[in-house]
Amino acid sequence: KTHVVKSLGTGYRAEAIRKARMVAASLEAEWCEVERQSVSASPSSRLPALPKTSSAAATAPLEKTMRQAFELFRSDPAKQRARKTDLHYLNLIELTVGLWGEGRTIRSIDRETCRELLDTLIWLPTNAEKKFPKLSPVQASAMAKAKGLPGTLSPASVNGYMTKFRAVMNFATNEGWIERNPAKGLQVVDPVRRRDKRLPFSVEQLRLIFDAPIYRGCVDDWAGYSTPGPARPRRGRFWVPLIALFSGMRMNEICQLHAADIHRLDGVDCFFVTEGPSDSDNGKRLKTAASERFIPIHPTLIDMGFMIFVADRRAAGAVRLFAELEKSSTGYYSDPFSKWFRRFLQRVGADRPKTCFHSFRHCYRDALREARVEHEVALALGGWSSGNGSEGGETAAAYGRGYRAQTLYEAIGRIAYPELDLSHLAASK
Repeated sequence: KTHVVKSLGTGYRAEAIRKARMVAASLEAEWCEVERQSVSASPSSRLPALPKTSSAAATAPLEKTMRQAFELFRSDPAKQRARKTDLHYLNLIELTVGLWGEGRTIRSIDRETCRELLDTLIWLPTNAEKKFPKLSPVQASAMAKAKGLPGTLSPASVNGYMTKFRAVMNFATNEGWIERNPAKGLQVVDPVRRRDKRLPFSVEQLRLIFDAPIYRGCVDDWAGYSTPGPARPRRGRFWVPLIALFSGMRMNEICQLHAADIHRLDGVDCFFVTEGPSDSDNGKRLKTAASERFIPIHPTLIDMGFMIFVADRRAAGAVRLFAELEKSSTGYYSDPFSKWFRRFLQRVGADRPKTCFHSFRHCYRDALREARVEHEVALALGGWSSGNGSEGGETAAAYGRGYRAQTLYEAIGRIAYPELDLSHLAASK
């Protein structure tokens, strides 16, 4: 044969490039073995005979390289990861291989080597590939350290990568490739408390957001969303922030909604946050198991005409509620919307430190507290886990069917933002 054809099994260019390298290396190794066997079998060969090996040595597995360990970890059938999480692992593969070389075995990784990885992550610039396209991540990190450049990964991001690296090393330990995890406990101190990483929107910010042209009248809801005009389009960019404020749903949970995800339960119109059947890929993603829930639609959203919008979408035969919102290469509808919303905040003058779309969720949590909603009911409405990781807590949560729709509707109906006037959004206006 002059050619060998092999499918890489992916539609992503970056992953295809990485897999192509592995396939090429594997084919080269196979070809070398064929050549070796051919030479050994030839009568005219003058090469010395290969030394005999014991049966134990013959059956001993070859040491795994870091790349092989990562790939076997990613292909573990016991785990299912989101596309975005898998991309983080792919980035980590390239970083470790760039730092230690293709031939570095997992058994040779010790504590000092792991600290070298931690130091590289500490100095790695954010969006290094875009800022320094001619440099590898390792080179970009070394340059940032030498020059003391700002704009490096946050402590949370550094710890996130180290958590993933430890997961791979734990996998290697369980597989018997190494005796212990040399990266155990390695992380950096995050000076910002978790509750201070994101803040709720202030009343001033909420007023600026919902008094913007897209809510008062604009040219259109695409390029002309920030320019005053006669149009009053009510599509994704109009509804998604409002739904977040009055339901606490995460951005991607809203952006990926299907028209079938809104229906009545015990006489109450509800959002059903779900991934759908596990044997089909409908493009939906949920953050945690606790995220799957139903949320009664707030009376304010109904007054604004949301159920009329839903009826119109169904009459049009639409599958997705906000079909104009596009999905990113990572599989999330929230990625493009997040970029737009950042620009939107800047355009309307509502951009402030430590606030972003997720701040709506913080506003919603505060509103639940102000309404004196019972703690467990609030957890059910927001899709928050109880924080009790004990086996007893998980077992207790698995019993029963949860709260009735009418109970949750009564609770969510008490959520209000008294200092925020949204009367201009009523359906009759």
